[in-house]
Amino acid sequence: MSTLIERQPGGRHSIAIETTDAAHYAATRRRLSAAQRRWLSDSGFEAAAGTFALVSDPAGKLVRVLVGIDPSDPLAALAALPCALPEASYHLAAEGVLGDAALAALGWALGAYQFSRYRQPKRAPARLVVSMAERQQLAPLVEATAQVRDLVNTPTEDMGPAQLAKAVRQLGKTHKAKVREWVGDELLEANFPTIHAVGRASHRAPRLVELSWGKAGDPKLVVVGKGVCFDTGGLDLKPSDGMRWMKKDMGGAAHAIALAGLIMQAGLPVRLTLLIPAVENAVAGNAMRPGDVITTRAGLTVEVDNTDAEGRLVLCDALTYAAEQKPGLIIDFATLTGAARVALGPDLPALFSNDDALALVALEAARKVADPLWQLPLWRPYRRMLDSYLADFANAGASRHAGAITAALYLERFVPADIAWLHLDTYAWNDTDRPGRPRGGEAMGLRAMFALLQDRYAR
Repeated sequence: MSTLIERQPGGRHSIAIETTDAAHYAATRRRLSAAQRRWLSDSGFEAAAGTFALVSDPAGKLVRVLVGIDPSDPLAALAALPCALPEASYHLAAEGVLGDAALAALGWALGAYQFSRYRQPKRAPARLVVSMAERQQLAPLVEATAQVRDLVNTPTEDMGPAQLAKAVRQLGKTHKAKVREWVGDELLEANFPTIHAVGRASHRAPRLVELSWGKAGDPKLVVVGKGVCFDTGGLDLKPSDGMRWMKKDMGGAAHAIALAGLIMQAGLPVRLTLLIPAVENAVAGNAMRPGDVITTRAGLTVEVDNTDAEGRLVLCDALTYAAEQKPGLIIDFATLTGAARVALGPDLPALFSNDDALALVALEAARKVADPLWQLPLWRPYRRMLDSYLADFANAGASRHAGAITAALYLERFVPADIAWLHLDTYAWNDTDRPGRPRGGEAMGLRAMFALLQDRYAR
């Protein structure tokens, strides 16, 4: 958070950043000297979105930065600047055309992120001066986003099931929450058979991690995250290009951990349970096989049609356990299906819910905080695509149609209809570098869900 600094009376000098666009550029130029206008003309700056120009005084000292923006996208307005501008302190000028300064400051901070575990950053980011209130509002969101990115970016050798559990324990220690784990064969003894089945072939034991926090009289909330730390596809082995980035298959767990941290840091009046089923889907002699039938915690039998549809298997036992606690709301995050990416692309997490009114509230919360979601339907006639000839149903089927929907329909079977449920099928990844969205792990839907919970549980 050192990239956002509080405004201090008599503090260090900061350089003005003035936002503008094609419609307001003429007015922007009129506020400048003749020499500065000539410099802008010679440099070719015309206030196109995503461009900037450095403006100096007669002595050659940098005194202002003009930034071309798209006023409809304040989150992206300043996001490219922290590692592009000279290392100095800056502030937003009042003359700019930007509407939501807080959202722009958040974009600045997200754009300053650098993953530095394995190599030193090339440079320190520039700093943006904000008010104390803005920094207090934004700091938790920036830190939570960085946590998601860090967890997802870390290679599996350093982020296996035990390390993911350690992240939950550290969170519990910070917020004085209770944490417990079921590891290896303890999963069978405690009746979590599908989590065990997916993870048993790895040399690193599967586990379910539970964090509990909050006061007894507050409403119950359960957050679940898919923690497949690496996914080979199992015996239905992925091709090399499909396996290359499967360290990110625990992106749902990263989101759930970060959201739990936001909830506890904000002191929301809830009884929170965080559930992280953490496994590696590996290949060995004891790996689950296509055609195996597993009796889930819920007592429903599932035929393993495809060992690469493992995420829904680890989630179904966790969702069953979540429902046993009779919460008012369950939220799960999962990097669940490639079909969601085919349907919506990499930037839009698919949202599913068994409560249409709640889904609308979630979509509105997402819009307000510029963290987009897109609702897909739980089209129940598609349940037939998961029919099995010998079990209650299968974890996948022969059809490639509606893969994100059928995965969500699989999960829905484990959530009672009287418990509100939100399921986010999120990519958790940026394929390329963009302003505010560096290549690698990404938080998608995190701020939207926190905004929803802030409104839902406001005191």
